[in-house]
Amino acid sequence: MKKIILFAAVSILGLSLFSQQISEQTMVVNVEVPVRVFQGNTFVEDLTLDDFEVFEDGVAQKIEAVYLVKKRSIERREENKRFAPDTARNFYLFFEISEYSPKLGEAVDYFIHNVLVPGDYLTIVTPMMTYRLRSRTLEILSKEEIVNQLKGLLRKDALMGNSEYRDTIDDIARMAKSLSASIQSFGQTADSFTEGTSAEQTLNPIRSIDSYSTSEYEGFAIEEQLTTYEEMLGRLDSLRTVEQEKFLEFADAIKELKGQKYIFMFYEKEFVPQIDPKILNQYMSLYQNRPNVIQTITNVFDFYRRDLNLDMEKIKRSYADSSISIHFLYISRPTPVVFGLRMEEHSEDLFGVFKIMAEATGGFSDSSANSAELFRKALETSENYYVLYYSPLNYKNDGKFREIKVRVKDKNYRITHRLGYFAR
Repeated sequence: MKKIILFAAVSILGLSLFSQQISEQTMVVNVEVPVRVFQGNTFVEDLTLDDFEVFEDGVAQKIEAVYLVKKRSIERREENKRFAPDTARNFYLFFEISEYSPKLGEAVDYFIHNVLVPGDYLTIVTPMMTYRLRSRTLEILSKEEIVNQLKGLLRKDALMGNSEYRDTIDDIARMAKSLSASIQSFGQTADSFTEGTSAEQTLNPIRSIDSYSTSEYEGFAIEEQLTTYEEMLGRLDSLRTVEQEKFLEFADAIKELKGQKYIFMFYEKEFVPQIDPKILNQYMSLYQNRPNVIQTITNVFDFYRRDLNLDMEKIKRSYADSSISIHFLYISRPTPVVFGLRMEEHSEDLFGVFKIMAEATGGFSDSSANSAELFRKALETSENYYVLYYSPLNYKNDGKFREIKVRVKDKNYRITHRLGYFAR
């Protein structure tokens, strides 16, 4: 089903104690900040401790050490005080997809052959299962064997894990088509939204228009069709439930892991078949003396305007505090065209949530129909970085959020890093 699978991995996360704040004595705390600096799309690797400035809640801080890290290796260090950055890598690949594509296979192939090395940790979350690559797998199996296994799992789990979601979409499409056609019995037309479409343009996961028989709804009263359509939309909404507490629990769980933590979220653009608002307005005119029908149509309009009720400020601060790097890979695709139906994007809400989370953690976000290229760009963006340490002035363990800002003196570089941390 089309659940938000980001949180399915909470139970498999390790609980080894780790914090991005290293206490040396009661009121002395050192804060670790991974920082990535780019000129255009090129990582800037020749910066020194003196080039950086760090501000906490707008107040300049003294930087104690800077380390240049490439992949897992510390290439250069400058220290006023010695630290030991943990450069172990924990990779999490989340596939929020309704169908497997060859480009996803290319993405997996590239990652296994060009990025993953012995000592890295890998967790893959599909719509069905969570898989962890055992530490000795790279010693036992060839990379080609690992790639083939992962492709097979992705293909199978995408098909099985989202069967309920696809069936719900198909049911909605049939009912929407039936309602759109039924208005013609009142002498109305639907030309305003069917012009220029063709069955040949229909794209997956919506099946061919010929498969959308509406015969099962013959004899249904219009008000019964509208009520059923509303119930179907509610069923779809339940499959996309987003609970704020799950977001926060995941941030807390991932914070406890050692090393550098990378989440790559593959999120596929969603489309929902809808009745054109003009047709719904025609039904409202026809049934203006039927309050129950008017209420049903109003509820359908409310679904079309769906907003997530989330405290995004709280979520983005929690993920910044978790010291993780989230990379949001939005897999776009052309709008499916189905004769007699209006296909509307239904992922703008979640797109905004994940994009904000990526920004708050200093991660990468972009959209493309080419998921393999998106993944390569995200990996190239994340593999090299600086680690800065500083001791906050007048530190207070009051649980409040401290906002971090990193600059490079006299340069207009693009800089990414986590938003801040909670002083606790």
